[in-house]
Amino acid sequence: MLEEYNKAYKLGKKDYQARMMKGEKPTLEVLDDILPARGSCSEVSLGLVQIPMEQIVGTKTESRSNAFAGNFMPILRENTEFAYKWAALGESHVNEGIRDPIKAYEYMNKFYVEEGNKRVSVLKYYDAVSVPGVVTRILPPKTEEKENKIYYEFVDFYELSKVNYIWFTKEGSFARLQSLIGKGPKEVWDDDDKLNFSSVYSRFALEFQAAGGKKLSITAGDAFLAFITVYGYQAVCQKTVAELKKLVNKSWEEFKLLEHDNEIDLKMDPNREKKPLLSRLLTGSTKLKIAFIYAKTPGSSAWTYAHELGRLHLEQTFPDEVTTMCYENIVPELAEKAIADAIAKGCNMIFTTTPAFVQASVQAAIANPDIRILNCSLNTSHRYIRTYYARMHEAKFLMGAIAGAMSENGRLAYIADYPIFGTIANINAFALGAAMVNPRAKVYLEWSTLKDDDLGQVMERIREKEVSVVSGRDMVIPEDASRYFGLYRMENGMPHNLAMPLWHWGKFYEELIRTVMNGTWKYDDSSSEKKAINYWWGMSADVIDVICSQNLPHGTNRLITFLKNSIRSGSFQPFVGTIYSQDGTVQCEEEERLSPEEIITMNWLAENVVGKLPEFDELTEEAQSLVRLQGLTIYDNAVMEE
Repeated sequence: MLEEYNKAYKLGKKDYQARMMKGEKPTLEVLDDILPARGSCSEVSLGLVQIPMEQIVGTKTESRSNAFAGNFMPILRENTEFAYKWAALGESHVNEGIRDPIKAYEYMNKFYVEEGNKRVSVLKYYDAVSVPGVVTRILPPKTEEKENKIYYEFVDFYELSKVNYIWFTKEGSFARLQSLIGKGPKEVWDDDDKLNFSSVYSRFALEFQAAGGKKLSITAGDAFLAFITVYGYQAVCQKTVAELKKLVNKSWEEFKLLEHDNEIDLKMDPNREKKPLLSRLLTGSTKLKIAFIYAKTPGSSAWTYAHELGRLHLEQTFPDEVTTMCYENIVPELAEKAIADAIAKGCNMIFTTTPAFVQASVQAAIANPDIRILNCSLNTSHRYIRTYYARMHEAKFLMGAIAGAMSENGRLAYIADYPIFGTIANINAFALGAAMVNPRAKVYLEWSTLKDDDLGQVMERIREKEVSVVSGRDMVIPEDASRYFGLYRMENGMPHNLAMPLWHWGKFYEELIRTVMNGTWKYDDSSSEKKAINYWWGMSADVIDVICSQNLPHGTNRLITFLKNSIRSGSFQPFVGTIYSQDGTVQCEEEERLSPEEIITMNWLAENVVGKLPEFDELTEEAQSLVRLQGLTIYDNAVMEE
C-alpha cells in the first residue's frame, strides 16, 4: 500500500506548493487559531453524526496539522512511521472499510478533527462521501455579520432536519428550503424526508458539479434552491438522472445569474437604436404570433382589461405582421399548460400578465429557448425570460397634486391593493404630490386586500375621517358601472371623478414588438455581465399617463400639464430633494434623488401618510400569494414562517 501512499504524497506536495505560491498557509487549518476570544463561545454535543468529507477542513490543534497539506493529503516521506500507519489504514479501508468514528469539532459548519486525522486523509484520498464522527459544535457569539447570521439560520434548520451537507450564501435560504420542500417553519423531518432529500440533492449536486459548478462563486445549495423554485421540489424528486442532467444544463444561465446577487438590468426607456440598413434587409420581415395569458377576464378585471386593450392595439397597429390570441381565467397551476398550448399553436412570443405566472414562464422558456417569453412583474430576477412593468408612481404623483389642489380640508385617502414591489412607491408619490401643492395635506392609507374587511368598511372609515378626495382602483371594470375608480371627490355621498391613471400597455407592446421586427431585440442583452432584464418604462415612453376631467380648474390643469411634461422630459421626478418617512428618518437628502432600485424596493411610508403596511396574516389568500412572489423584504420572515 506504500504505492498508494506515494500517490497521495504527490497530491499533498502539489497542493502544498500551490498554496505556498498563493501566499496561503500550506498545511491544515487549525481551529484553535481561528476561534474567538476564550469564553465567548459555547459548546453543544451533537453526538454521532455523518460528517461530509468535503466539509472537513482542518484539525483542532496545531500539533496535528503539519503532517498534511491543506487538502488533507500526507506530506511526510514514505520511510516514516506515519507513512506505514497511513498505508495500513488504506489497506484496511480497501479490504474492510473504515468504520471507527473520528472525533471532531464543528465551527461555522466546517469540521476540525481532534482524533482520526489519518482516517480522514485516507478516506479523502479514496473519495469517500462522509465519515462517522462524534461531534462537538462550537457556537460563536451572534453578530450582525452576514456569515454569522446564515450560520445561525443553519443551526435552526439542522435542529429540524439533521442535514449538514447543504450550504447557502444568502440569508433566508434555509428557511426558504424548509418551505419549498413542503414543511412548516418548525416541522421536524422524518427518516423518509431525510432519505428523499439526500437522494435528490446528491444527484443534483453531482450534475451541477459535473457541468462546471465549482467554477461558479455560488454553492450547490444556492443552485439547488433556485432549481426547485422553478421546477418544484416534488417534481424534481421524480426526475431521472438523465432528465436532471438535461435540466441542469438548460438552466445554467439561472445559476450564473446567482453570482451577481440577483442584479437586474433595468431598462428605463425603449431601445430606439437604429439597425444598419443592410442588416435590416438581410433580416427580412418578421411574422409574429403572440399569446397573452390572463389570470382573469377583461370584463371582470381592470388589470386584465388594460392588457386586453394593449393586445387589440397591437392587432390594429400591425395588421399584416402580427396575429394574437389570449387565454383567460388561467390559474397559476394551469399557466404552464396554457403556455405549452400557445407554443403548440405556433406562437413565437408570449406575454404572461401577472407575477403569479413567473414560475411557469421560466420553465417554458428553459424548455423552449427560441420562444420569447415575458412576464409582467417588477424586480424579478430570471435570465430565460424578460420582465416588464410601468412606472405608475409618476402618474400617482400627478394625481396626488390634483387631490391636494381639489381638497378643501387637506384630508385625502389612498386605497392600495397589494403590498408588493412598486405599490409603496405609488402611495408615497401620491403623498408627495399632494404635499407639493398643499403642505398640510394628510393621506389616510387603506388596503382593499385585508381578509377581514370589505370595500363598504373601507369607505365607512374614509367617511368617518371626513376625507374629501379619494384615490381608488386605477381603472373602471367593464362589468362594473361603479364610479369609484381613479381619483374622485366625494360630494353628497357620491363620487365625482377628477382623474384616472392610464396603463397604456398597447404603447409598451408596440415599442417592444418593433425591436423584434427591426432586429434590435438582442441589443438589450448585449451586456458582458449577463443580468436579468426588466423593462420599467414610464411617461417618457408614453406607457403611463393621467387623464384629467374637463371640470378641473384651469390653473390645476396647467400645473398638471407642466408637471407631466417635466416628468416626460426627465427634468423632474417625484422622489427628489429632502424626503422624510413617518418615523422622521431622512430617506432622501436635499439635492439628491432616489435611485430606481430604491424606488422599487422602498418599504417605508412618507411622513404625511397616516396608516401602515398590513401584516402578512391580515391579507387575503390571493394577496398572500402575490406577496410570496413579489412582496417587500419586510415580509420575508413572515413568508418563511408561514
